[in-house]
Amino acid sequence: MRVLGIDPGIAIAGFGFIDKIGNKLVPVQYGSIETEAHTPAETRLLQVYESMGTLLDKYKPDAIAVEKLFFNRNVTTAFAVGQARGVIILAAAQRGIQVAEYTPLQVKQAVVGYGKAEKRQVQEMVKMFLKLAAVPKPDDVADALAIAICHAHSAVLQNKINEVSRR
Repeated sequence: MRVLGIDPGIAIAGFGFIDKIGNKLVPVQYGSIETEAHTPAETRLLQVYESMGTLLDKYKPDAIAVEKLFFNRNVTTAFAVGQARGVIILAAAQRGIQVAEYTPLQVKQAVVGYGKAEKRQVQEMVKMFLKLAAVPKPDDVADALAIAICHAHSAVLQNKINEVSRR
């Protein structure tokens, strides 16, 4: 199973493709989609959408895992992130790719085993799980890989729950 993890954003959207082969997680490709500050929002969203489409067409994931929107203070940032999530989910839906959403707490629980883990702990576990030489940068990329790992660990259970609820 190939999973694409996404840490959505309008300035930086981290992405990470991993393959789950048996119990083994193998990194395929990871990086970020970055847009230029002071560019109109519609242009930035188009860039995120088109870049995501190119990645989806090239790496053909079986599923996409996206971080659920969570914000405390900055509503403006939350709206922009929400719009970026929207175009990313749209690109997946147009290709018939299953989309799963996880909260930061769920991702930390799946990757570290503790829902209130610190960012550095998550990054180190991503490095370890994927046998990487270094923690991926920027942080959004490591977060995207953590989201992909979370889905790889949770997908079987989530699929069974979805089957039961469809009956």
